[in-house]
Amino acid sequence: MSIPKRTLGRTGFEATILGLGGEGILRTYGYEEQAYKLINRALDLGINYFESARAYSGSESYYGLALKERRKEIFLTSKSHARDKKGARSHLEETLKSMNTDHLDLWQVHDARTQEEVEEIFGPQGAIRAFEEAKEKGMTRFIGVTGHHDPLITRRCMESFDFDTVLIPVNPAEPVYKSYIDQVIPIARQRGMGIVAMKIYFRGFASKLPWFSSMEPFFRFALSQPVSLAVIGCDDTKQLEQNVAFASSFHPMPEDEKQDLIDDVYPYGRKLMYYKQ
Repeated sequence: MSIPKRTLGRTGFEATILGLGGEGILRTYGYEEQAYKLINRALDLGINYFESARAYSGSESYYGLALKERRKEIFLTSKSHARDKKGARSHLEETLKSMNTDHLDLWQVHDARTQEEVEEIFGPQGAIRAFEEAKEKGMTRFIGVTGHHDPLITRRCMESFDFDTVLIPVNPAEPVYKSYIDQVIPIARQRGMGIVAMKIYFRGFASKLPWFSSMEPFFRFALSQPVSLAVIGCDDTKQLEQNVAFASSFHPMPEDEKQDLIDDVYPYGRKLMYYKQ
């Protein structure tokens, strides 16, 4: 079975509902052979959305080694955690060199957490100026923002710039506290933004919940929200293939099942919120 696709908001790109995240084995150093196999296996299985970040250890370099002539097959994304223009511009130069490409499809402002950071990013010499210049020069096609901690801070970022996409946590613990599902998704949809889900397994903590023998309910929960896709970091090709199986057989989760899952994880909600950070 093939992986279903959804439109990534106003970018118009038809993305597979499963993207390869930059965590897992890709957020390491010294695992070139394993990373090469993982990235190319993802390509062979039909995944077309690939994500990384300047902050993710050797992740960008792994992509640079693995993609080579296959770069044209995919939608390639990365992120900068710099808050000033000079730092972000330097990050992009390093990113393009590491990933062995002349452009990104999507470059994202990474993980703003405080109002002070928001003011710096969008100030006169803030990082967003480097993002604007990069798009003007064709070094990135689209500009996005990521939110990890506080949906209100992510919303302030969205109010400060007309982003094309937003990357946010989407899981059944979200309704417990500071919910991105409730506070960010509706606004992003109104603006036609592509919405990318992350942390759908709480960085793997979901596997430790006592009554879940499979991660599929968490995958179905996330993809049953109005998102374009979910990015998932994998430790090995076995994990990758399991997630591809979830994506290929995906069917929407009814509202009563969503609520049951929310209720099931509720006792662990506050602890699970640690894994959105």
